[in-house]
Amino acid sequence: MAIISENISRIEIESTQKINRSMEIFYNPAMESHRNISILLLNSIENERMNLADPLAGSGIRSIRFLQELKRNKINHLFVNDKKENFTWMFKKNLQLNNLNLGRVSVYNEEASLFLLNRVNDQNKPLDFCGYFDYIEIDPFGSPNPFLSAAIARISRSGVLAVTATDTAALTGTYPKTTFRKYWASNYFNYMMHELGLRILIRKIQLQALQFDKALTPILAYFKDHYFRVYFRSGKGKSICNELLKQHQYLLYNPKTLDWEISPHDCKPDYEAIGPLWIGKLQDKNLLKKMLDKNPFEKETEFLKLLREEKEIPGFYDLHALSKEYKIPTPKREIVLKKLNGTRTHFSSTGIKTNKSLKEILKLMTAGD
Repeated sequence: MAIISENISRIEIESTQKINRSMEIFYNPAMESHRNISILLLNSIENERMNLADPLAGSGIRSIRFLQELKRNKINHLFVNDKKENFTWMFKKNLQLNNLNLGRVSVYNEEASLFLLNRVNDQNKPLDFCGYFDYIEIDPFGSPNPFLSAAIARISRSGVLAVTATDTAALTGTYPKTTFRKYWASNYFNYMMHELGLRILIRKIQLQALQFDKALTPILAYFKDHYFRVYFRSGKGKSICNELLKQHQYLLYNPKTLDWEISPHDCKPDYEAIGPLWIGKLQDKNLLKKMLDKNPFEKETEFLKLLREEKEIPGFYDLHALSKEYKIPTPKREIVLKKLNGTRTHFSSTGIKTNKSLKEILKLMTAGD
């Protein structure tokens, strides 16, 4: 066995394990940034005395970090679960390793969806818990699809639903039939595939909530390393649901010219229809400002700044892709950004988000400095 440290928390795992879904205690060190941001977000939103659910806890490192790093008034009760046979014993052991107790914690060993649904009639639940969670963490190995129905059913009004997807091949259109089957949309394998995949994921999750008049609005969404991540604020009502539906449209992409446009229609000569997908905002910029002001994780600062500065428009142009297609030199990105009133994008190191047309961008690229 080995002791793993992450920030101020420690857990014990088998030292020889390779990362895969069959691990006895699933711990992925590459997702530390993912956990840092979840802690920072929860400490930055206004919600207090939350009932939090971690139905796919794996090693339990996120929940242990919640107990140690969230502000004291944030947690009313923490419900932790994993279906691995020895999870309950191992998690309680790791609580002791961190000098923590079960005072605000309940630990379960169930299938994740059943865990979320079963808490309504749980005889051991806290007296002030009504069965709905103020925060639910869906962080699976692969697609979140199997767990969405239960999570949506059990998220409270004004609660936060956090969803991770690591099945990037499906969402980016590498396997078009899989994309359509799993996410009810089409993607196109190009330089925008990660942004388009994120927007396809958002729309799919929203659709599952909209049928119950639940509105899931993204407050923070991004692609990083090998995963997609979305935090939704939950709301309720037909009017807000209808407004969300208006933002389910298509991105029409011309593979010959690299031009694109947003449209409510899925057909235009010479263009590929990508979607349907979410064309609305990915970030709550005020929340990002609070997160940056409160940020104790120095290594997350640059990424959070990039998200905050990024223009809130769907789609972008990639300078290298344009240079290759049109056989023109690639200008310095800083010059292009300034002249086109654009911003960088976290989806590509050579991408720019701008309201200018492709014609204007190409004119600038061929004009030189």
